[in-house]
Amino acid sequence: MTSVTDTTAALLAAADELDAADPLAAFVDEFEPAAGVAAYLDGNSLGRPVRGTAERISRFVAGEWGTGLIRSWDEGWMQRPFDVGDRIGRVALGAAAGQTVVADSTTVLLYKLVAAALRGVPAGGRILIERGNFPTDRFIVDALATAQGLSVDWLDPDPIVGVMPADVAAALTDRTALVVLSHVDYRSGALADMAAITALVRDTDAMMLWDVCHSAGVVPMRLDEWGVDLAVGCSYKYLNGGPGAPAFAYVRAELQHRIEQPIQGWMGAADVFAMGPAYRPAAGMRRLLSGTPPIVGMLPMQGMLDLLDRAGVDAVREKSRSLTTLAIRAYDEVLAERGVELLTHRDAARRGSHVLLGHPSFRAVTEQLWLDGVIPDFRGPQGIRIGLSPLSTTHAETVRGIAAIAAILRD
Repeated sequence: MTSVTDTTAALLAAADELDAADPLAAFVDEFEPAAGVAAYLDGNSLGRPVRGTAERISRFVAGEWGTGLIRSWDEGWMQRPFDVGDRIGRVALGAAAGQTVVADSTTVLLYKLVAAALRGVPAGGRILIERGNFPTDRFIVDALATAQGLSVDWLDPDPIVGVMPADVAAALTDRTALVVLSHVDYRSGALADMAAITALVRDTDAMMLWDVCHSAGVVPMRLDEWGVDLAVGCSYKYLNGGPGAPAFAYVRAELQHRIEQPIQGWMGAADVFAMGPAYRPAAGMRRLLSGTPPIVGMLPMQGMLDLLDRAGVDAVREKSRSLTTLAIRAYDEVLAERGVELLTHRDAARRGSHVLLGHPSFRAVTEQLWLDGVIPDFRGPQGIRIGLSPLSTTHAETVRGIAAIAAILRD
């Protein structure tokens, strides 16, 4: 009979072989080491800092800020939200320049775009969203629908399978004004068919808004090619921008003249320094801005964009599939027999870069894991997410983390 130790040893041997053959293996050393951490499995929630981030910030303090002072607004800062946005668009979104901007938090940008999409929609119009979508998305849709006399239609898909094109097709009506969905489910990791669902919505008069927080930087997208109208994503997960790093918004070029966002601040005005009596929105993506851009907040993510540019998001996706496939194999071999449920799709093409596992004791197990230097995250009521950021995570690290869960359950 094979022992747990033998099974873990075999898994680690397989992981070592995968790491030895990994074409992206060298990228692991591009991140700051984390003292006392044996396995970091939460890169889908907060990415690790890229090496050189502290130096980048120090240079900024001494140079652009410390020496350039207020002159730096004219020498680059005013344009930076668009330059960094264009880079995110090119590297991670499949978006041509002039359609992506870095600005506020994810919540604020979602509010801006949902409100803009609903402007002028008459009472009785409808919004389609998944009932299990991330709370911010649901809260904003519900609040704006209530304020405008609109109705919300709730999708209730199988949480492991996620929202399918057929679900959307069955729920669309001639009164649907906006569809809001997540590309990757924040719980199960279910990956929606963005191209097919967007095509269905484009065949109606509705607008399509995608939340790409759990896919930007790890799942290839072609927003332009697929005809996506609007998208919002954060930069602190797979773009490694750090805690509270600003989010980004994408607006398809043909729609930008129609977008009238509700937070009308001076930075989104046609003439920023006119200080005129009335607001007139700027052309293009500048109209998405409200207040002063988060210049300091944009610094850390630029190191990760450098790495993604070198690696290519297609190669990152391939490693993501390899990591999550190994995680599920490890689940099968050391966790399934202990009453743990697999709450993520087994088909690698149907999931993002995290795996959800379920067990009634996982809240307490997570607390112990953190004490032991193994860091996944807990999602109630009983889920542990194994978040695998491909450029910073090894196959061996993945196995060590799952073996640690098994050891705590065994003991």
